[in-house]
Amino acid sequence: MKKRLLVILSLMLTLAWLLTACTPKAAPEMTLSGKTLNIGVLPAESAIPIILAYEKGFFEEAGLQVSIKAFSSPNDRNVAVQAKELDGVIGDVMTAAVFVDKGIPMKITSDISEDFKILSSPNSGVTQMKDLAGKSVSLVKNFILEYIIDQFAAKDGFTYEIVEIPSFSGRAEALIADQVDAVVFTEPQAGMLVQQGAHLLGSSKEAGIKGGTLMFMEDVINERSGDISAFYQAYNRAVDYMNSTDVAEYSTILTNYQFPAAISDYLTGMYGTFQHANVIAQDQFDSIISWTKDKELIGKLYTYDELTDFSFIQ
Repeated sequence: MKKRLLVILSLMLTLAWLLTACTPKAAPEMTLSGKTLNIGVLPAESAIPIILAYEKGFFEEAGLQVSIKAFSSPNDRNVAVQAKELDGVIGDVMTAAVFVDKGIPMKITSDISEDFKILSSPNSGVTQMKDLAGKSVSLVKNFILEYIIDQFAAKDGFTYEIVEIPSFSGRAEALIADQVDAVVFTEPQAGMLVQQGAHLLGSSKEAGIKGGTLMFMEDVINERSGDISAFYQAYNRAVDYMNSTDVAEYSTILTNYQFPAAISDYLTGMYGTFQHANVIAQDQFDSIISWTKDKELIGKLYTYDELTDFSFIQ
């Protein structure tokens, strides 16, 4: 009798363990700080999901307060980061490494939607990438723009001269006026320049080059993780909205953030769909970090684990 009771008790305990192990665990509660999340953006394709998440109320519905600060050049954005005015920014792998190297702790939390184009001026006579040998290319040094043109230059075996023009509008005007032979420009401005006579030589998306990122200050990651999780929920919801909504319904919103009126034409003709926030591949990361170290912009080769935290999108 006693033996039978022990067997029954053992079976009951085993069953209880199995039920506990197989019961889905509740997701951890997402705690929001109630503070405003200050995000820095540039007038490029990468900013669109953030802008729409704000304007369509997706951040608010996620319980998050967000302030978007638009900058006309990467240098202006960097000044704001150094002044501790921003919690998160659109940037790139090398910018994250340079900030950390200078004692500004940041981490990459996702990629961004991006496509950088190499364009030649209308009367430059440059119609193929290899024709850029010895020519002038306008870009902002030490950012993803320079890395991209360096990848094309290595592949096609040419060297070029850099003409640094920080502002978007200044570079565009110099190209159309034939004051420089080529530029590296993001969309949607690149498409607009092609309409004005510039020649399209290459695309970072088609070449498989991806180094643009969203990144947050490390103290925000550590102390306000719920805010960043809510940010990405709203961000991905905005991506879904873009993929299911006619461009005409939201393109006018973007002109209030320094986007050109031609943004509607670009988005309408865009191939493929917008993607949810994703990781930066480690081989791409390592390539950019090596390039950044070779340029003597950083003092060490930072590892993938040191500079990334993709837990908010996985």
